[in-house]
Order: sequence, then structure tokens, then C-alpha cells
Amino acid sequence: MQAARLTHATLHWRADGDPNGPAVVFAHSLGTDLRLWDAVIDRLPKHLRLIRYDKRGHGLSSCPKGPYSIDDLAEDTLELLDHLGVETCTFVGLSIGGMIAQTLAARAPERISALVLSNTASKMGKAQMWQDRIAAIEDGGIAALSDAVMERWFAPAFLSTDAHVPWRHMLERTPQAGYIACCQAIAGADLSETTKTLRQPTLGIAGSADGASPAALVEATIDLIPDAEFTVIEDTGHLPCVEAPEAYAGVLLEFLEELGHV
Repeated sequence: MQAARLTHATLHWRADGDPNGPAVVFAHSLGTDLRLWDAVIDRLPKHLRLIRYDKRGHGLSSCPKGPYSIDDLAEDTLELLDHLGVETCTFVGLSIGGMIAQTLAARAPERISALVLSNTASKMGKAQMWQDRIAAIEDGGIAALSDAVMERWFAPAFLSTDAHVPWRHMLERTPQAGYIACCQAIAGADLSETTKTLRQPTLGIAGSADGASPAALVEATIDLIPDAEFTVIEDTGHLPCVEAPEAYAGVLLEFLEELGHV
């Protein structure tokens, strides 16, 4: 296991593939960790430099006192890129990871050569919704929301199998303080104006049964970026990289081929 000691957090990270290959960096969703990408990484070419990390308050990374902002999370990521010597990369972000991606691409466009915005939006939910979720967690812990979260994360067919159980455990083992602080970051973020300025090649990915970021919401954000591509992975929810890793990796691989990385 490897960790990068940054200004305001220590991030756990992992790299696979060729350390000298084109860099592809992955940012996970709220309530998961870098293992979200396991099945996709396994299906990508090994000549790529495939980097993933646990954002602050999640996984094996440190959990600084909140609240956090999307800018805080983006700054952590930029420092991690510096630490790893990544001058430029394709950045793949899912959910809050996609909000980090949008922020990075606007703040440091020379560092983010292309974007994959998965199951995300420039604004995700109303602030009151997030405040209500925070209050429920403070009252009953993350486990009190597990059933509702699973229904947003996964399509009914996947949810009917035991395959979803480890993801429920991952959610429930997320540090409560880190989860709440990231909820506060999402609640305070509206990236619409800066996302309109993005000019990187962009691929948007949605799940047809996503209860957290419906396909229409994802597409509306992708439409803010000129010439961006958009695709829907059928019969998947908020985490299509888990439910349909073959399809997800295929879509990603096609985009990387267009960029000349494969």
C-alpha cells in the first residue's frame, strides 16, 4: 500500500500498468473507495499507467475535519498528481469523482487532457436533500441509509443477488465524518458556469437505472461541453463499473482509442 502525505490530507493510492505509459486517473464515488475500479482496471491495456486513489475521508486515506468543498478535494488530487509526477492525464470521475474531474479540468486544464464524467453532474441534488441525509446519518449512522443507497446504486437484477453485499459493507464502513464532510462538499457545489468553459475531449457515461444521477441529468451536464460524447449503459444503476465492467471498460477503451492512447 502506498500513501502520499499532502498539505491537508494523506491519500492512499495505487498504480497499475506501465509507469511510463499514458496516465489515466480514476476518482471514486461517495461511500466507496479505489476498489470501485478493480474490475475495470483488470480489463484495460497494461501499457497504460492506471492510477486510482481513496479521496480524503474514505478508504485508507486520512479523514481531516470537515466540512470539505469540491475545491478541497480537487486540490488534494492536484497535489497527488504532483507527487506522482503526472504532468497530464485522462481523468475518469464517477459521481463526486466526476465533480472533482470538472473542477480540476477548469482549474488546471493543462493537466487534464481528457475527461470521462460518469454518473455525475455539475450540480447533484438540492442542498436541503444533503442536509436531510446528513441529519439521518448523525441520528442513525450510515447503515440507516443503506437500503435506500443500494437502490440508487444498483439496478434491480444486480440488487437481487448477493453481489451487492460487499458494496453495502464498503458503504457502511466509510468513516462517518468523511462521508458527511463529502456530502457537505456536494451540497455546496454548482459547477455549471465553470463546466461550460471546458474544452477537453469528454465522454459522459450514465446508467439507465441510476437513482442518484439519472441519465437525463448526466446528459444535461455533458451538453454543457462542446463536442462531448455521451453513452448510456443499459440495466445499470449509479455504479455501472461494478454491474457491467465489461461494457464499461469497452466504452472507456473506445474513448482512449479515439485519444490515441491505445
